[in-house]
Amino acid sequence: MKKKTTFGLFGLAAFLGYIVVMRADAQEPNSPTHDSQNRWPMLVGAQYTYVLQDQSSLRSPYEGPLSLDEQGDRQPSHTIGFYTGWAPTDWTQLYFDTEKFMGAGVSGATGLGGLTNGDVVREGASGLKKTFYIARLYARFIVPIGGETASVERAQDQLPGSEPTTRIELKAGRFAVSDDFDRNRYASSTRTEFMNWSLWDNPAWDYAANTRGYTDGATIGYVSPTWSLRYGIYRMPEIANGQTLESSFRVARGENIELTLAPRSIHTIVRLLAYRNTANMGDYREELSISANGGITPNIVANDRQGRRKTGFGINVEQPIADDGETGAFARIGSNDGNTESFAFTEVDRHVSAGAQLSGAHWHRAEDRMGFAVAINGLSSPHRDYLRAGGSGFLLGDGALNYATENIAELYYRLQYVWSRVPSVRLQLSPDFQYIRHPGYNQDRGPVHFWAVRLHLEY
Repeated sequence: MKKKTTFGLFGLAAFLGYIVVMRADAQEPNSPTHDSQNRWPMLVGAQYTYVLQDQSSLRSPYEGPLSLDEQGDRQPSHTIGFYTGWAPTDWTQLYFDTEKFMGAGVSGATGLGGLTNGDVVREGASGLKKTFYIARLYARFIVPIGGETASVERAQDQLPGSEPTTRIELKAGRFAVSDDFDRNRYASSTRTEFMNWSLWDNPAWDYAANTRGYTDGATIGYVSPTWSLRYGIYRMPEIANGQTLESSFRVARGENIELTLAPRSIHTIVRLLAYRNTANMGDYREELSISANGGITPNIVANDRQGRRKTGFGINVEQPIADDGETGAFARIGSNDGNTESFAFTEVDRHVSAGAQLSGAHWHRAEDRMGFAVAINGLSSPHRDYLRAGGSGFLLGDGALNYATENIAELYYRLQYVWSRVPSVRLQLSPDFQYIRHPGYNQDRGPVHFWAVRLHLEY
């Protein structure tokens, strides 16, 4: 079992130093778009997250190239990020984010459809340097409709001030597709909420991204207090889980459209998502036929062809219950056609999850939160037949498969401390437990559990 517990104090020191330097000049304006003296770049957020995760040993009668380590594993990961924004005009905002990832995921961040640490850079990009990189660099354009405005607080990729409640907005540049689609108040941040990939996003949504989770493209949307509609088009990676993105939208692209319904009378928010990817993908059934005729192990990458498509949908519900919405529930359902290879996010074709967040106000810890959720992931028939024949994807490959759904449960408690002298600085400590039955959809393996402690500092 690997024992790597380096805390990364240099990253923590850099984080604190940067806050001290920037805070002297970063005054939070009442409106970033109407006060000319505030038309200067500002630090809108910064964070440091450390995760130490332990994977238990598991029953493992056989292994493949991408199986969970049967002996168990322990690995630390840590990320540091700085997030800046600038409003040069009333209707234009520019954002620049830089991040750095260090560490690793247990078992090389493979062997599961629902990986257990969302902060981990995925396996598959050899030589990916662990240095600061550009996470986001984009422009946001706002066209107001009507005169009603609402105040917005400073946050990561959000300048403080006021914005029209009904508007048309356009984003263009580099960012994460999940910044705008499939959002959920209770399950969207791996650094502060659920850590499992199956809970902070819909894993059946194979959204366009490079290995680090970012892409180039544009999103346009109509936003109002009761409903919104967004469409986005983005560059796909050249190969599955690849870092290099395709150069032309005509060759490959990821397209998403999402309708959000938020009726004021019941406070429920429902998001309906559909997507279509066009990329250099392999076809599972075709590759199975070719490999069977040749008497060889199937290799989906060898079957890659430009112009192939994957389509899918997702339903996302959030329901505030009490404590001004800090206590609430959520659920997701997702599915894709499962004919072409999983390409950019994870190897999940069918998904359902549900969970809840409980405010610590009920035990006199108003800043604390507790979360519990369960998820069930599944594969399409072609995908499971491919793995059963000994094929491997970019996350899965036991060499064989006795198929069953992958069942996940996660529980976390987030202890939060707010510095009274500087309320915008928050320190969170979160123990986390995950239990997974049939890891990698294989009932011959597991079950397995994961313990973690997460330290998160944010400004």
